[in-house]
Amino acid sequence: MMLNGAQAAPFSKTTERSKQKAAAEAERAGLQQKLSALKKDIGKTESAKDDAADTLAESEQAISDANRSLRDLAQEQGDTNTKLQQLAVEHDKLAATVAQQKQQLAKLLRDQYVAGNEDRIKLLLSGDNPNRINRDLQMMSYVSQAQARLLDSLRANLKAVEVNQAEAQNAKDELQEIAAEEMEQKAKLEQEKTRRANLLASLSKKLVAQRKEAGNVERDEQRLTGLVDKLGKLIQEQAIAAAAEKKRQEQLAAARARADAEAKAKAEAEARALAKAKVAAEAERQRLAKANTGKSGTIKPAPSKPATIETEPPKVAQQQPPPKPPEPLKPAPREEEPAKPAAKAADIALAPAVPSGAPFVSLKGQLRPPVSGKIAAKFGTKRGDGPSWKGVFIRTGEGAEIRSVASGKVIFSDWLRGFGNMIIVDHGGQYWSIYGNCESLLKRVGDVVKPGDSIASAGNSGGNEESGLYFELRHQGTAFDPAGWVKF
Repeated sequence: MMLNGAQAAPFSKTTERSKQKAAAEAERAGLQQKLSALKKDIGKTESAKDDAADTLAESEQAISDANRSLRDLAQEQGDTNTKLQQLAVEHDKLAATVAQQKQQLAKLLRDQYVAGNEDRIKLLLSGDNPNRINRDLQMMSYVSQAQARLLDSLRANLKAVEVNQAEAQNAKDELQEIAAEEMEQKAKLEQEKTRRANLLASLSKKLVAQRKEAGNVERDEQRLTGLVDKLGKLIQEQAIAAAAEKKRQEQLAAARARADAEAKAKAEAEARALAKAKVAAEAERQRLAKANTGKSGTIKPAPSKPATIETEPPKVAQQQPPPKPPEPLKPAPREEEPAKPAAKAADIALAPAVPSGAPFVSLKGQLRPPVSGKIAAKFGTKRGDGPSWKGVFIRTGEGAEIRSVASGKVIFSDWLRGFGNMIIVDHGGQYWSIYGNCESLLKRVGDVVKPGDSIASAGNSGGNEESGLYFELRHQGTAFDPAGWVKF
């Protein structure tokens, strides 16, 4: 019903959702730039020979982006509708509470008016029984406190109603924004599908001819291996950088701890010196008092000078109070800090996350298939006149859900010649899973996934002749047979 309102004009009001979305896109921009440079570097090592599938790259990437956006928008729409329902329930409760409190306040004011609103001064000067006056004063105090509490509660609830209404309006604005984006993405998707179909029709003969060339398959495998190697080196470099940053922070923490310990030791030493000074002053005072004692045993009045000595220790204590941890020592740790800039988000986004659950190596023979379908090509079998398969090809319908075989982190999600839309998940321990020829990539680089999470949809991107999924498992960059790991 809210979609109709969005058809009139694009939604332009800035919501909290649009701000968060813009911030997330800005965070991903640096990482995407790094990965694009990595792909470009791989392309420099290849010949400039034209590949018909490259013509489809832009269209296939746009289709993937549009499908991912539509999926994300549907999830957002569901979450926002749920939030709106919760806000409506909360609003009803607040409205009922406010109405009840208004009735209570009205009754209190009415009762007070009927009672004549007798003030305390009149009551005290009435000459009535003191016990009765005291009782009435106590009652008036209780009533005043109850009124004050009721007014405070009413104000708080009225404020809560305002906040609730603002949040509800923001949620409605977000729904309109989502609806407008959905319409835009659906139109874009249809446009790109039509464009791809036209390109396929015009390139069909060239694609068939290039698929038959044995050298193309071998170049595709070398390209993927080059990408895997470079990603591995990048992750290793960033892991080393993260470890170095962690060590630097630990050293700074140790330096601060040493500075605190030195400051504490100095304060304690000064306190001990002050205590010794007090003891010495007291001993001197007693010595002077004894010296003034006459031979007859009578004690003469203490002269003015010893009296001054007696008061000296307190003055010393006031002039040099026992120090708190001395402030001059605090800047010391900062002087030791090297002027090294903090690591950017893009520099650590690919650093391997520790997957939840059991280590990947312990899951051998227990992994579920990434997609439902029929295995059309097995690991190690020949690919016509070309090299053997380094993975398996699972034939399945276009749009079928592809799921991660284990927990891990997405380290690549982009189009690659020979493999189309492809996603790579790092499972830790240098074990990776690769999913190629996808129609759409539903996860972005840096996303953490769990076993069974939907990460892509099957297709025939990259110039593949039939719909399905190309699936690989790799350890330390080398492909191995998934059959012993996955229960196909």
